[in-house]
Amino acid sequence: MSTVESTLLSPELLAQLERLELVSRKIFRGQLKGERRSKRKGQSVEFADYRNYVAGDDLRFLDWNLYARLDRLFLKLFLEEEDLRFYALLDASSSMGFGDPTKFLYAKQLAAALGFVGLIRADRVKVETLGQPAGKPGPSWRGRASMWRMLKYLEDLEAQETVSLAEGVKNFCLRNRGQGIVVLISDLMDKDGYEAALRYLVSSRFDVYLIHLLSEEEVHPEITGDLCLVDCEDEDRAEITVSAPLLKRYQRTLSAFLDGAKEFSNRRGIHYIFARNQIPVDQLIQVYLRKRGLVR
Repeated sequence: MSTVESTLLSPELLAQLERLELVSRKIFRGQLKGERRSKRKGQSVEFADYRNYVAGDDLRFLDWNLYARLDRLFLKLFLEEEDLRFYALLDASSSMGFGDPTKFLYAKQLAAALGFVGLIRADRVKVETLGQPAGKPGPSWRGRASMWRMLKYLEDLEAQETVSLAEGVKNFCLRNRGQGIVVLISDLMDKDGYEAALRYLVSSRFDVYLIHLLSEEEVHPEITGDLCLVDCEDEDRAEITVSAPLLKRYQRTLSAFLDGAKEFSNRRGIHYIFARNQIPVDQLIQVYLRKRGLVR
């Protein structure tokens, strides 16, 4: 297990994550009692409010002291505690294996960190990849004791899937029709585009976050001369001569790609976060994801 610890979650990062919790912009009804306070009124131990007694209410929650003073029956309401479902959906295509560290390793570290935050708060955590068949959901974990199983599962994943973004997200939505937070971690590099995939997530009832992850080499390529570029997913080839004008055109194309994904996401209620593989995972969580409201 030492390999898992060293490659995904360091002791220093774990210490920082202990103080955090996942936050949803939507109210979901969990199946098990968790450690977060719901805005719904339930029957836990923390008093929230009163309401008038209605025939059939549980008599155990009547406030008899208030009845003695006002000669009216009031029912005590309490803040209910519930669990939250958290899904980390990873793009495990070959293009995610690029970079140093690879984008996929970075994605696994981020999924491990957010999953750990969910586990220590008694949320239900699932990690899945886009290539999983619609009828084969990934494992689900709950509680701090599940951390090692989650880390082992993540460590064994490899970036070698060939499914398209749209098909992968569609299958995810078919596998998981519940509610909760979904964090899609992808480079969005698909020749058919990312729009259909994001529309599938929007049509679900999930609270959606998109981590658009690129490598530093993709953002600021340091290449020169005559090259033959080979697509790592379909082996398409293109011969180019790298020049200053070509690099400028590449930067304009990249900026348009990033701006388009951000605008498309924001207009549909998806929280869009651009990340590079050189940004430390703890900084991404503590600064960027905290600012966007995923953690607090």
